Amino acid sequence: MTSQAFYPIGTPGRPWGEAEVAAWRSRQRVQRSYAAQVLGAVEALRARFEVAEYGRLDYPSGSYPLFAIRSSAWRDDLPVALVTGGVHGYETSGVHGALQFVEQHAAAYAGQVNLLVAPCVSPWGYERIHRWNPDALDPNRSFREHSPAQESAALMRLVAPWRERVLMHIDLHETTDSDESEFRPALAARDGKPYEPGTVPDGFYLCADSARLQPAFQQAVIAAVEKVTHIAPADPDGTIIGSLVVARGVIEYDYGKLGLCAGITAAPYKTTTEVYPDSPRATPAQCNAAQAAAVCAAIDYALAHRA
Repeated sequence: MTSQAFYPIGTPGRPWGEAEVAAWRSRQRVQRSYAAQVLGAVEALRARFEVAEYGRLDYPSGSYPLFAIRSSAWRDDLPVALVTGGVHGYETSGVHGALQFVEQHAAAYAGQVNLLVAPCVSPWGYERIHRWNPDALDPNRSFREHSPAQESAALMRLVAPWRERVLMHIDLHETTDSDESEFRPALAARDGKPYEPGTVPDGFYLCADSARLQPAFQQAVIAAVEKVTHIAPADPDGTIIGSLVVARGVIEYDYGKLGLCAGITAAPYKTTTEVYPDSPRATPAQCNAAQAAAVCAAIDYALAHRA
C-alpha cells in the first residue's frame, strides 16, 4: 500500500500506457488461494446445488475457472434471484458472504425462486487482494457491450439467458481503508488525474440505482443488516464517499452509465452492498453475516412485492 503524494508508477498528469500497466502488474503478488478458499467451498456445495463452470479467465500468470451455483430444482415458472460477489476481488466478505448465504440460507428458498450465485467474479484480484484485473481494469466499471474485462464479459454471458426474468440482483462489495491508501491513488495515477483524498465510512451502506431507487426495498435491507452490524452515518456534508445520502445508509449511482455489475439485468429490485471490514466494531464473521443477511432481506422483499 502507498500513502505517497504521488503514486510510485507513472508521471503525474499523464495516463498510463502499456509500460506503466506492466510495471503495476509486476508489483502484484499472490497473497491467498482462490482454489483452496473459494473453489474448495464451492465444491462442498455440489451435493446440494447445481455447480457449473461458466467461463475461464486466461492470463499469462495463470488460468482461473469461474463457477456459478444455482438451485438444483430450477423451475421455468419461478423468477430468478441473482447474487454476485468478488467483482472486486479484494473485497473478502463479498465472496465469503455469498458462499455463506448459499451454505446457510439458500435451501429455504427452494420452490420460491431460482437462485443464481456467482461468488467470485474476479479470482485474479481475489488472490492478489486488488480491485483491478491484470490489465489494470476495474471489472465494476466494465459491464457494458464489448467489455474489455474478461471477468465482466463472462458474467454477462452467464446471465444473458435470464436477463429479463431476474427479479432481484444484489452485488456484494466492501469499502476498505485501502481504498484511500492504495486504490484511489492508483486510479488517479492510471488516469493521469490528481489524487483527491476522501473519507472511508465506518459501517454498512447501500448503493442504489438512480434509475430505479426502490427506497422501501433499500430500507428493508438496511433494517436486516442493522441487526448484524452498524450502519454508516453520513459525513457532515450529508454524503458517503462523496455521494449524497438519499436515505439512511443509502447513496445512489447510475448503474448503466458507470458499467456497474448490478445494472446487467432488468431486475426491478437491485442494490449494491458495502461492508466496512476495517471497523473496530466489526469482525470478519460479522461482515460475512451482514452480506448473507442483506441477500436474505433482498430476496424476501422482492418475493413479497413481486408484480
